[in-house]
Amino acid sequence: MEARLNLFGSPTGNKVIKHFTAAGKAIADTGLPYATQELVKIRASQINGCGFCLDMHTKDAEAAGETSLRLHMVAAWRETKLFTEAERAALALAEQGTRIADGSGVPDEVWEEAAKHYDEEQLAGLVGLIALINAYNRVNVILQQPAGEYRVGMFG
Repeated sequence: MEARLNLFGSPTGNKVIKHFTAAGKAIADTGLPYATQELVKIRASQINGCGFCLDMHTKDAEAAGETSLRLHMVAAWRETKLFTEAERAALALAEQGTRIADGSGVPDEVWEEAAKHYDEEQLAGLVGLIALINAYNRVNVILQQPAGEYRVGMFG
């Protein structure tokens, strides 16, 4: 299986990816915990059916020391005690921010719970992260980017 388009081979696609990458670096600098960032990316990618991002972020999280049990339980995070209250708040916000097309938006209580655990810079990073992973998911799903061949660090 091949992707429909090689974004890195397209001048426009390459510019877009460079801007996405720059946004990701800004988000990483907010102090939002790395584990939380990866869990949010995994959950949004599950919802969006993006196998490429699931592969990438699961492998990146494992390489950073995340347990396989927690990674397997992201889809059922509400039914487990494996995640901290802060992580649960981030996952709830990620779900609501990913599913905005369902018409419910992000309820105040979901935002307020996240705001209990993260400062303004971290919240800005979390909102940016949710938007960014959803953008990456859409690009990869549209292009039918194949999953399963990602190697940790292959993009820098």
